[in-house]
Parts: sequence; structure tokens; C-alpha cells
Amino acid sequence: MRAASVQFESAAGDKCANLARIRAFAGQAAAERADLVVFPECSITGYWFLRRLSGPEITAIAEPVPDGQSTQELIALARRLGIAIGAGLIERAGEGALYNTYVVAMPDGRTVRHRKIHAFEHDLVRSGSEYTVFELPNGWRAGILICYDCNLVENVRATALLGAEVLLAPHQTGGCRSKNPHLMGVIDRALWDNRAADPDAIERELRGDKGRGWLMRWLPSRAHDNGLFLIFSNGVGVDDDEIRTGNAMILDPYGTILGETGKAADDMVIADLDRSLVAGSTGRKWIKARRPELYAGLAVRTGNERTARELKFEE
Repeated sequence: MRAASVQFESAAGDKCANLARIRAFAGQAAAERADLVVFPECSITGYWFLRRLSGPEITAIAEPVPDGQSTQELIALARRLGIAIGAGLIERAGEGALYNTYVVAMPDGRTVRHRKIHAFEHDLVRSGSEYTVFELPNGWRAGILICYDCNLVENVRATALLGAEVLLAPHQTGGCRSKNPHLMGVIDRALWDNRAADPDAIERELRGDKGRGWLMRWLPSRAHDNGLFLIFSNGVGVDDDEIRTGNAMILDPYGTILGETGKAADDMVIADLDRSLVAGSTGRKWIKARRPELYAGLAVRTGNERTARELKFEE
């Protein structure tokens, strides 16, 4: 399978502008014979500004899935280009429930939806409660985990156990406020605004500890330990009062990076995924060595559990 991962700077609340960027990159991916193109979390609606919206404002920007206009446009685009397309938005479900949702539209008209399991973006955005594993048109088994979902090792392992060979990992991350004394931290907006005159200064930040350096602490292990390909798509540039760090990349089941970008700009990376690597990978061997009878304690509450929203806003 040939897969593409896109990083781009979403316009807050401007779905028309964001869908235009999605159309352009999807067309480019299709022209380069990709089977699948992955866009970031909330790439249709915009992301970090959502936390500042009132209840009526965030409800107004949300759409039903799959019947909403944005999902229908993704379906039409996937059919026209003959490529599977994944993108994120705020979903308005039954009785007005809101979710941070990721949609994959396929050329045959099917759609798959994943609701973020660890949502924290707004008080009205609920967390999903299901893992999502499905079959792509070419027969590959794919899973979806959105941003914070990927941070918890249990979620990636559960997705692999459900048969995923490739994980779609849409994010809006990097350049975040954090108590971590060694990694993360905000990036000076002036560096981004001056990127045309001095691209090296901002790209050092994107590739440094606030961006790629942090990702390298954990992202390859998610792929390696579970024996799956991982397609990391991320926002880049201004995201409300933070600067997202991009670093779109594709990793193989050994945690090796097949393609990546460190540009301070909208960009796309493409890689060919060799399915034969999955079965013999180290992670798949380790999965076979599991002793589930020892793991009952993993499903027992300790009393220390907190929601992602509580943890995020303690930082």
C-alpha cells in the first residue's frame, strides 16, 4: 500500500478553506498513486480555538457523520480520486452529543468513524468508548486513534489485538504548554511569522525537543511494540495560542521512519508499506508471547484515574 501523511495549518472555524487544502493534497496524493491519505485531527474545523467557544458556537460548527456536508464532500472526493481519505472534525450526534471525530471516506462510498476516546477540547465534547478497526478497499486492516488516544499504550495494543496492520494517528500536538522539564514547551510565535526570512530558526524548534524530539520518545515504540505501520499526521503552524510542530511521518512495524518532513509549512510525505513486514515483526512475536491470565490487574481501577481533560488542564 502507498500511504500519504499530510501536515497543514488549519484555519480556525473556516471549513471551506480547510476542505480546499484537503482537496488539493488529496489530489496530489492520488496523482502520486497513493491508496490512502491521512490528514490531522480536527483538520476540517480547526482545533485549539474550540476550547474558547460557547456551547452554541461549538454546536454550530459541528456536523452529523456521515450525513453532514463535510463528510459528504470527503466521500465524493474519495470516489472521484479513487483514494481513501481520512480527516477530522467535531461531530454532532444524537440528542446533540458532540465528539472529536475522525472520518475515513473510501472510494466505494463507505465511511468509518472514530470518536476520540480521551477527549478534552471542550466541556461539551464527550469521549468515545469504542476502538475502531476496519478494512480498507485493498484489504489492509486499519485502526484509528486520535492524538491523546495514542499516548496510552493500552489503546494501541488493543487496536493491534483487534487486527490492525496500520494505525492512522491524526494529531494536533507539539509546542504545547507542559510541566515536562526536558521536552515540549511553547514556541515563539515570532519565529513562525518570520519563517520565510529565517526558515532555519523555526525548523530547529520543530525538529527539536518541542516537536520531533518529543515524538521520538514514544512514537516509534507504539509501532515497534505492536508490529504495525503507523501514519502520523499533525497540524503545523499557528493553532490559537500555540505553534504546532508538524513532523508528519510514516513508520514501519519496526519503528523505522519510512518518510518524514521537518518543514515549517504545509507538506506531505508518501511511503510504500510492505505488508509482509507485519507478520514477522518483533512486536507481533511479542504479542504471541503474551500471558493474558496475568493481566487482570490492568482492567482494575486504582482510584488514581483522571480524565484527559483534568490532566491536560493541570499542565
